[in-house]
Amino acid sequence: MVATLNTTVIQNASSSTANLTLDTAGNVTGGANLVATGMPYGSSSFLRNRIINGNMVIDQRNSGAAVSLSAAGTFTVDRWRSGSNGTWTSAIFSAQQNKGSVTLPAGFTNYIGIQTTTADSTLTSGTAYEFTQPIEGFNVSDLAWGTANAKTVTLSFLVYSNLTGTFGGSICNSAVNRFYPFSFTISSANTWTTINVTIVGDTTGTWLTTNGVGLYVRYSLGAASNLLGAAGSWTGTTYVGVTGQQQISASTSNYIYITSVQLEQGSVATPFERPLYSKQLADCQRYLPVQQLLNGQQTQFLGMCTSTTTAYFNIPFSVTARVAPTGFVLTAGSLFPANASGASTANGTASFNTAQTTQGQIVINSASGLVAGNATFLYPNNNATLYWTGCEL
Repeated sequence: MVATLNTTVIQNASSSTANLTLDTAGNVTGGANLVATGMPYGSSSFLRNRIINGNMVIDQRNSGAAVSLSAAGTFTVDRWRSGSNGTWTSAIFSAQQNKGSVTLPAGFTNYIGIQTTTADSTLTSGTAYEFTQPIEGFNVSDLAWGTANAKTVTLSFLVYSNLTGTFGGSICNSAVNRFYPFSFTISSANTWTTINVTIVGDTTGTWLTTNGVGLYVRYSLGAASNLLGAAGSWTGTTYVGVTGQQQISASTSNYIYITSVQLEQGSVATPFERPLYSKQLADCQRYLPVQQLLNGQQTQFLGMCTSTTTAYFNIPFSVTARVAPTGFVLTAGSLFPANASGASTANGTASFNTAQTTQGQIVINSASGLVAGNATFLYPNNNATLYWTGCEL
């Protein structure tokens, strides 16, 4: 008995029909075209893009507002932050989703814009300004970096700047003692330019495959000459960019806009992997758990009064966090425990108590109105957002 299955193979916007024959032993014959033109390694089911929010769509902290980068560790759109492997000194940058409102590249709705607002044109030894995403070790464990089986990867992105010429960046490990400086060229100012950089996997060094930093992808905004080297090879020397690169930090006229960032296994850049918005938001919330609190909504979170002035609330996360949070930030208003009649009590002071990867606990101290041992509801007096901190890489 022989069964014939007709299927359509689609890759890179082309299609062909392959006739597959299945015999009684379960062997598939024919369909050579399917084998030859099948999807490349790393289709969506294989985690093709290791970058999260490479299209700069998710911006939970800032909601599109500008943020000042005056030191390393300031987050812009989700998963992207300022960085420095040297010393961050006097330069200041303004970063914003869709900064400058330039025409978007086809198929994209967002980019991150970074502009120098306080220049540093004479970078002293050890100075480095960077824009970076740390990638979790679990998400790059299959690359086998640090072993003889290290895989090649390709970094691709779209970039726009007032400057032309050579620009730099680097890939490095969590211990920041293995570096791969890379360069890219912008030939036309104020034009979206496609960049593809192929990086041979590092066969030495220590590369985490846990929930720590597996690797950093870094764009150089400016670096002292002692931190710049030749592009295209791994080194134990601290090189965060390339010799002769443009220094975006040198003038307040300078800016760089980036989107469509993808890091994938293989030596060929494939089209940008477009995750569902809901999946990308959930991926971001692994590092930044968030709750929206509605004014006067008393039934969102249940708590317990431990005295006439104190109540505790366990607040579950919609996504399991990378690690347990260590604090929270409330964007607006105040939180109250509701008393037995359901009304809000006197003004409360909310503070962090403890957390796990699935929930956090806050304690609210109120002037009066509670009954020890009674259940209570959390009562926001304004629309607010609760960000749980300490989960980022």
